Amino acid sequence: MKISVSSYSFSQYIAKGLLTQFTCIEKAKELGFDAIEFIDLDTPEGMSEEEYARRIKDECDRVGLPVSNYTVWADLIGKNTEEEVARLQKKVDVAAILGTASMRHDATWTQPVNTRGLRHMIEPLAKGIREVTSYAESKGIRTMMENHGTFLQDADRVESIITAVGHPNFGWLCDMGNFLCADENPAVSCGKAAPYLFYAHAKDFIVKSGNEPDPGEGFFKSRSGNYLRGTIVGHGAVPVKQCLQVFKNSGYDGYLGVEFEGIEDCIQGLSIGLANLRRFVREVYGD
Repeated sequence: MKISVSSYSFSQYIAKGLLTQFTCIEKAKELGFDAIEFIDLDTPEGMSEEEYARRIKDECDRVGLPVSNYTVWADLIGKNTEEEVARLQKKVDVAAILGTASMRHDATWTQPVNTRGLRHMIEPLAKGIREVTSYAESKGIRTMMENHGTFLQDADRVESIITAVGHPNFGWLCDMGNFLCADENPAVSCGKAAPYLFYAHAKDFIVKSGNEPDPGEGFFKSRSGNYLRGTIVGHGAVPVKQCLQVFKNSGYDGYLGVEFEGIEDCIQGLSIGLANLRRFVREVYGD
């Protein structure tokens, strides 16, 4: 199994001006990752996204680090669906320039209201997603949605959308940590995701009960009011090895992408997390 890192994991250093989305490529290689995943490209002023994607691809080729996935924002309910589909199809073109075989896009960030819950949102979502993935299939790129974004972090909700789309080119980017945001057991929910798995994220959280005092800065609340804080893979409450075993049992042997969002130094956090994750992978998958 190859281990990738999301460019999002370097956000701390990017915000401080110590790295850029471009220079984190070489840093990821230096840390020992096998590939890199990009979130929406932070295109420099005066340059098209396509040109920036070509420069990133050239740099990845130079350092010998393939792009494992392209991850982009979307809202197929809150935005005009036709316009959003067209925009996502252009993102597929960018993914092709990057040389990746997969793209994850959001389904929606729009919260349900008492006149329009998930049941009424599924078919409009499925229709738009189907158009995007059909186009992506013609480019040799598989598309996915992820369990994230508060409303769509539950395994059953994500599964209901994927099965409604009903397209073999559309699957699940399973983030083992994000299930805690919806107060779900990550291992159980990974089991629900496994049949649809196209890509996986390794992420860890420290969890404190909502009955305890507010632990302060760095923590946020889950849907039911528990306190969560991102941390180094292997340092938190996510049963990483058990989730990996679920993936192995399903036959998954694709990329495992690290998303670090802790308050620890991100370079140290990624270095320790990668060492832990490689050990877990060896113990579950073998050498």
